[in-house]
Amino acid sequence: MKTDEKTEKTMPRENKISPNDGLFGLRDRVLGGYKITKTDAAALVGADLTALSLCANQIRERFCGNAFDMCAIINGKSGGCSEDCKFCAQSKHNRIPCETYALLDENEVVRAALYNYKKGVNRFSIVTAGRTLNAAEVGAVCENYKKIGEACGIFKCASHGLLNFGDFEKLLAAGVKRYHCNLETSRNFFPNVCTTHSYDDKIAAIKAAKKAGMEVCSGGIIGLGESFDDRIDMAFDLRELEIKSVPINVLNPIKGTKAENLPVLSEEEVRRTVAIYRFILPDARLRMAGGRGLFADKGEKIFMSGANAAATGDMLTTGGISIDGDMEIIGRLGFKVGLS
Repeated sequence: MKTDEKTEKTMPRENKISPNDGLFGLRDRVLGGYKITKTDAAALVGADLTALSLCANQIRERFCGNAFDMCAIINGKSGGCSEDCKFCAQSKHNRIPCETYALLDENEVVRAALYNYKKGVNRFSIVTAGRTLNAAEVGAVCENYKKIGEACGIFKCASHGLLNFGDFEKLLAAGVKRYHCNLETSRNFFPNVCTTHSYDDKIAAIKAAKKAGMEVCSGGIIGLGESFDDRIDMAFDLRELEIKSVPINVLNPIKGTKAENLPVLSEEEVRRTVAIYRFILPDARLRMAGGRGLFADKGEKIFMSGANAAATGDMLTTGGISIDGDMEIIGRLGFKVGLS
């Protein structure tokens, strides 16, 4: 994908700065391998958005090229979750009717994986509600992953809560290469989001998965009432954990949850957040996940602000965007779907 060089030439005068100063100077330093500080990141909050998006996209081009990572999920076990995450319709602590069922039938899971594979999606994950899985459930999902591997070549991911090291070893043996466990927000803000498990519980699960030999996908939700400083703090924790796949969900407030009255973030604020994340995590796959459908262009401007991955199809409790629609958008933008 070619960067629009004319865009930089038409930046507001206050952004026409020397290469050793300000936004463009920081961009050049990142392109040269510099790891920005929290002070650097905080300064980006006030930068001109057009210029910031341009610079973030240039960083993405340098470190990631035009590869685009596309994943899909299936809600493999729904409802009745013991955890009190304020945003989640599946939590039994929230006042909302939610479909509840045990682990899906193996055939249904395999059919979904095969469908996504034939559509060109390169990753597929079973996601289960609840704090964790018991031993029998771990065994059952491992069998599902093995069957998926026999049916097609889609890259297998998993999201099953706060598992232990032995569980991760079993998933790896079943062909799962990447585990998903969101931090959700910053350490400081986390108690405002969930009280039934801790930020350190999340970190422990991530480290156990990595120790077992798995890649980790971890990010969070923006729009929970957190500050930009909280978002930046989470990004720096992800950098310290060496996370290379970072889902960014935009809160879609669901009536009946404790987050129902929170305002929906503007597209501009989401673009700014993603662009700042690109400066902090230059070689990561910044994955737009839940909430992208809130925007009229389905995230197109966000993809041109540094994002280079997406979750497609239906999300867990809110509608997603069709695979065909996503393929059209990312193809038009010059991206190419594939493992990276």
